[in-house]
Amino acid sequence: MKVMGIVGWSGSGKTSLLVELLPILREQGLTVSTMKHAHHPFDLDRPGKDSYRHREAGASEVMVAAASRWVLMHEYREEAEPSIEALIARMTPVDLLLIEGFKTHAHPKLEIHRESEGKPLLCAEDPDIVAVASDTLLPGLKVPRLDLNDPKAIAGFILAHTGLGGR
Repeated sequence: MKVMGIVGWSGSGKTSLLVELLPILREQGLTVSTMKHAHHPFDLDRPGKDSYRHREAGASEVMVAAASRWVLMHEYREEAEPSIEALIARMTPVDLLLIEGFKTHAHPKLEIHRESEGKPLLCAEDPDIVAVASDTLLPGLKVPRLDLNDPKAIAGFILAHTGLGGR
């Protein structure tokens, strides 16, 4: 399974780009999954729902299944947050896994940079960033610069970089 990260400062447009890339990559016949790192607690469940009650009562894992999808919720309880490798190992193998966030982990990453955000480039400190997608020219950049407004070109770069382009 090939992996490509999408990283950048909050508000840079990581999710928007990822959502644009998915149909383009699927049109190439690829199976694609995503993983997103959240920096804050979140809950897919709601108080009063049976699955919520199961977790609150102490279940380590709760699976909710329906005709169109299933979700498995795992409670850490006394465990530490799992490594990215452990999380990837739990995923069904696909052609390409796009990872949003996990910007400090060592895997190939595409940085999203918007000059209007006023934040420094991450690629200056991260050798795992293989390209920057930006809405402005970035003179002196040591990695390829991609036009943030051209998701087809960005998808082409990802396919070429991961070796999935010749499928």
